[in-house]
Amino acid sequence: MAAAAVATVASPSPASRRLLPRASTTSSSSAAPSLLRLPKRSARRLRLVLAGAAGDEADVLPGPGGVAEVAVAGRLEDQGDAPLGGSQLDIGGLAFQGDMGGGFAGGGGAGGAGSSGGGDGNKMLDRGINTAIVLGASTYALTKLLTVDQDYWHGWTIFEILRYMPEHNWSAYEEALKANPVLAKMMISGVVYSLGDWIAQCYEGKPIFEFDRARMFRSGLVGFTLHGSLSHYYYHFCEALFPFKDWWVVPAKVAFDQTIWSAIWNSIYFVVLGFLRLESPTTIFSELKSTFFPMLTAGWKLWPFAHLITYGVVPVEQRLLWVDCVELIWVTILSTYSNEKSEARNSDGTSAIADSKDNSR
Repeated sequence: MAAAAVATVASPSPASRRLLPRASTTSSSSAAPSLLRLPKRSARRLRLVLAGAAGDEADVLPGPGGVAEVAVAGRLEDQGDAPLGGSQLDIGGLAFQGDMGGGFAGGGGAGGAGSSGGGDGNKMLDRGINTAIVLGASTYALTKLLTVDQDYWHGWTIFEILRYMPEHNWSAYEEALKANPVLAKMMISGVVYSLGDWIAQCYEGKPIFEFDRARMFRSGLVGFTLHGSLSHYYYHFCEALFPFKDWWVVPAKVAFDQTIWSAIWNSIYFVVLGFLRLESPTTIFSELKSTFFPMLTAGWKLWPFAHLITYGVVPVEQRLLWVDCVELIWVTILSTYSNEKSEARNSDGTSAIADSKDNSR
């Protein structure tokens, strides 16, 4: 197909006439216009030569695109398969047509590279923040554990410090339980639920320092505000509900825990996390309905065996600490269930939007 833009010139400049090859040996007065075809690379070189030779005489400017077409006393055809786009520039008796977008392609590419660089920069920033959080929290915890006896270190050897550290940390924990049992258990549950969600994210395949901070914070917030305080009162309620010392009391407590209490707590955890993710009540309760029994039965693979120790061996004031240690495994399962449903719903929503766009075309 012939090129869309054709410029005819009555009297081309001398410099231009000298540089252009003759298209035919026939006279220029022939009725039929001559047809000149130039390869794209030759056309580009010709354009640059014309721009330098014509100078002030023709006032030629190089076109913005990578391909230019020049026609003198005739027309120029481009035999490329792709249609030519852009605009036509007619200066000094020479017609230039090129893709104006080509002049901005480099800028667009630079902008895309800048966006990519910005995304990499944000990713590095997130990784740096996560690394600082992990290292800072680990350093603080180890420092508190190792320096529990720092007031009595005078004259102690390293061996003596390490020898008495577990015993004196346990004594400090028991003193905290006596001073403020609810707050101490809230702190423990908050730490355990944060760690549990972090483990869940690593289990799902995320690198250790590329975890979702908002997700981990939500899980830790639920553990701190709800699990620690509710569990404190629940274990005392369970002791009051089963005040007997018979052999069947422990299995009865385990059965009550794994039916009534587990159903209540799993529902609370799932619903509160949904609200913290700013999901609608309809979505939260529909997902809870579909995951209620899978979550409950998943707990039966772990907790009945752990609660034989909880209700048969561990004193009531120490039960939450034992349960929280086991919950490092359980929160991994629970958090994975909750976030898998949310991510699956988001993926389905994205697919539905893409399908609707395809159907509307």
